Amino acid sequence: MERIYLDHAATTPLHPLVLNKMTEVQKTTFGNPSSIHSFGRESRKQLDDARSILAKSIGANPDEIVFTSGGTEADNLAILGTAQAKKSLGKHIITTKIEHHAVLHTCQYLEKEGFEVTYLSPDDKGEISLDSVKAALRPDTILVTIMYGNNEVGSLQPIKEIASLLEAHQAIFHTDAVQAYGVKSIDVTELGVDLLSVTAHKVSGPKGIGFLYIKTDTGITSLTYGGEQERKRRAGTENLPAIVGFSEAVLLAMEGLEKKVEFFRHLKDTLIKALESEQIDWSINGAENSLPHILNISFPKTDVESLLVNLDLVGIAASSGSACTAGSVEPSHVLVAMFGSNSDRIRNSIRFSFGIDNTEEQIVKAGKEIAKIVRRFQN
Repeated sequence: MERIYLDHAATTPLHPLVLNKMTEVQKTTFGNPSSIHSFGRESRKQLDDARSILAKSIGANPDEIVFTSGGTEADNLAILGTAQAKKSLGKHIITTKIEHHAVLHTCQYLEKEGFEVTYLSPDDKGEISLDSVKAALRPDTILVTIMYGNNEVGSLQPIKEIASLLEAHQAIFHTDAVQAYGVKSIDVTELGVDLLSVTAHKVSGPKGIGFLYIKTDTGITSLTYGGEQERKRRAGTENLPAIVGFSEAVLLAMEGLEKKVEFFRHLKDTLIKALESEQIDWSINGAENSLPHILNISFPKTDVESLLVNLDLVGIAASSGSACTAGSVEPSHVLVAMFGSNSDRIRNSIRFSFGIDNTEEQIVKAGKEIAKIVRRFQN
């Protein structure tokens, strides 16, 4: 049985060239980048080169890149670091109800510490309006954190417009770009953001490595202590093999970005057409202006948990986009925010997400298998 992986929004397979690069570093470069001897200098050179590649990928300066253990740590550093640095200026934070839990849970923690958080609601397409941000903004707002592209339904947010709104305000602007990085062309200067989170394993890089872009002169308090690595913003010996692997993955991802985006859109259209040709009931969750590799679909008269199990039995890996806890699939907080807690969509929606290793033939086959399973439920 051919297995078809359609869960690239969760994680992507490691690219073979990235693995080769990481293996080479593991074999030949073991020095601590902070050491001044030749072994350390060799490691430092590779670290600096990787940092420059990653900075260039978003139009930043190398000294604005802080390596982290992934997107979750980058989000935590952005939010907690800003809260600690700016609390004397106010304790109000603005975010949305459809953020990744790395943002939501961090904001919930800060509420327990005396901060006030405004959670903006999306429309039924998963979009946050500029007016809602403007209405929530207060003189004591110190941070606005809104994701670039949603990881469950793919909806894109007006990041550039929000940044323009905040130009004359004290609030720091952070965006979680974990899902958008590698499929959207990002220039932080053009976007106008102060902080931006990224992880490697969404772009065929290794797990356990990411970075936080921190705009020059943006004050942020470190959350780790013990060394002066990352310009005192994140202590700890750098994970050189993963960092070099990350930079290699990014070079590969940026090399043919436009073609890749076109390919993902083609795969999305192929699955839509395949489902349109079948006699089943379904509809798309999310906005037309969305990430090219994510397609979230509601299948009326079905159950998400049963759907996922049946899809897996025929070799198709997909996701509900929500967390599995104690063997049960919890309703997606994103879909609840979009449609309400009583909507059937929160119990019958599946996320399909595409990658560079998928083929058109796989998608056509997946469409037919999905339709067979859904038809059994709906009949």
